[in-house]
Amino acid sequence: MGHSHIHASAAAASPPGPEQNAAVRGTRRRANLLLAAILVPLGVITLVAMMLLWPSGDRSGIAVANPLATAPGTSMDVGTVQRVLLEDCPSSQPTVDAGGEAQQCLVAYTQPDAGGSAVPVELNPEIARSGQVEPGDSIRYLNLEGVISGAGAPYIFVDFVRTLPVAALAVLYAVVVVSVARWRGLRAIIGLVGALFVLAQFMLPGLVEGKPPLLLGLVGSVVIMFGVLYFAHGFSARTSTALLGTIFGLAITALLAAWSTDTANLTGVGNDSSSALINAAPEVSLSGIILCGLIISGLGVLNDVTITQSSAVWELYELAPGTSTRRLFTGAMRIGRDHIASTVYTIAFAYAGAALPLLILVSLQDSSLVSTLTSGELAEEVVRTLVGSIGLVLAIPVTTLIAVLVVKVVGQGTGSGSSGNQHDDAPTPAALAAEEVQGAPAAEIPAGQVTEGALPSRRELREQRQG
Repeated sequence: MGHSHIHASAAAASPPGPEQNAAVRGTRRRANLLLAAILVPLGVITLVAMMLLWPSGDRSGIAVANPLATAPGTSMDVGTVQRVLLEDCPSSQPTVDAGGEAQQCLVAYTQPDAGGSAVPVELNPEIARSGQVEPGDSIRYLNLEGVISGAGAPYIFVDFVRTLPVAALAVLYAVVVVSVARWRGLRAIIGLVGALFVLAQFMLPGLVEGKPPLLLGLVGSVVIMFGVLYFAHGFSARTSTALLGTIFGLAITALLAAWSTDTANLTGVGNDSSSALINAAPEVSLSGIILCGLIISGLGVLNDVTITQSSAVWELYELAPGTSTRRLFTGAMRIGRDHIASTVYTIAFAYAGAALPLLILVSLQDSSLVSTLTSGELAEEVVRTLVGSIGLVLAIPVTTLIAVLVVKVVGQGTGSGSSGNQHDDAPTPAALAAEEVQGAPAAEIPAGQVTEGALPSRRELREQRQG
């Protein structure tokens, strides 16, 4: 028995001849041509649609107030906090002059970046209670000295200056990604910049001008995925299969987003930002923005699951090239199911973390769980989670099926066999793959069995153990 395994393993490890190499190259060419025949027309249609939907950029009729703009005689200054004291509020000086009593508040004595002596910046109650203003902080404050003259001229806190910490964090992020993923990580970061460009120059202006939100979100997302996947992972059959799976997931997400936005009556009204946007640009549809946002929100996770699932199929096939189509699909879907479970948690907790203040506020209200989750405040987050999860869950089996069908044509076809002097009881890399896929100890899988043919089934492994 062991002798036959050694010969089978040695035969699998024998180098392919010129005719076999030519056949493999030919099948790879045909598979890539097949994928190109699908993706190239799809890419051309997407680019044409993008050109037709491209916004004009005319914002002559739109005016949005700058939150940092000031009235004549006032200015927005920047300075560094020297010390924070609890004392009489500078703004209550007129009350004191009229014989009244001054109110107490926190005052941050701030050295202006433009020069001059430190000025008393009055902190609003919300910031004062947070206790986050400390000496050394760089802050932005409203200077009313040109309007209110005298010693009591108030300087009002507006915001922190976060340029340095955010820039440092961005640099650290880039360094970590490039250090770990190297050239591919750098390409991924560049692809992210390109994706943000499409978002800022195509999708956002298009929404402002009243372009169809469903088409805008779908076309923009497909363009982003074309660029990000091929730029980060290179032009290959496995990337193309991941792209096909991603586009399928985007289509499902777009259809579900359109249906749920209308059925669940997601209007987007009810906050200050929505009111300001409607007043500034009447052409904007808040429900359309929600629809487009539902499509965009699932891009990152969808890209993650499809490229990972496509790569998993390739790795399993390279470890056991003789695996049948059905068994390869079944094994890859075991990995996919684990990915589905973890990714669903990722989406849910990501949205929960982003909406944490809202969740706390709603939880304090006296209402049932169903009423809370379907309220106007939370319904959008719930729908976003469900729509995104359905899209990525359905994308995994489709991506796996496409990858399995393509890998049978594009794959190595030569096997990863073991050397002829390997002991027949030693687990091969293919046996280790079978251990991960089938859940059986690798040592129980004869070396020649996996390298000769398909991954053994659970029944076959059980019969071997009993024999």
